[in-house]
Amino acid sequence: MVKILISGFEPFGGDAVNPTGALMEALANEVIEGAELKTLLLPVHFDECADLLIAEMEAYRSDVVIACGLAKGRTSITPERIAVNVKDIPPGSYADNQGQRPVDEPIADGSPDGLFSTLPIRAMVNDMSAAGIPATVSNTAGTYICNNTMYRLLDHIRVGQLPIRAGFVHFPASTEMAVLQPSVPSLPIPMMLDALRIMIRTVVADS
Repeated sequence: MVKILISGFEPFGGDAVNPTGALMEALANEVIEGAELKTLLLPVHFDECADLLIAEMEAYRSDVVIACGLAKGRTSITPERIAVNVKDIPPGSYADNQGQRPVDEPIADGSPDGLFSTLPIRAMVNDMSAAGIPATVSNTAGTYICNNTMYRLLDHIRVGQLPIRAGFVHFPASTEMAVLQPSVPSLPIPMMLDALRIMIRTVVADS
């Protein structure tokens, strides 16, 4: 059995919901052959979210970590290729849920400028696309909480030379969110949940 830790986030930026939170609820009782699953809901806080994820990863003795977040405005599900060593919230963007607004700050002094996902991101995208789900590899996780979480996770694994595969996946807004913001691209939660199941099966097959 492959022990897979999957995380999502609480709402942020004035939205009442975060689809990744709904995905964690829906996935909590899932049974997927070859996988042992554990879900975790994270706060949108620099750097508490990464601290909690890393602690749970170690306590659970994870083989794989799939961290999930919202990228409102994207039109597809996007496994991230790389995280960069910077946290930066430009003017006009939302602070985190504690009001923090880091600008041009390194995430980890002395660590690499970028760290690549160790998940099978191309196979994940191919498998989702084959199932009729919009998906593409993303080459930027931004400089907000999601990138921060991905980078901290990968850097912790790198420093400890841990045999854990990890990465990050961004999801679009949900249809529920688009009801209030009709111009925002969205996908229904059931489709996003199917995509997450597919990605889990892809990881199991690749392990």
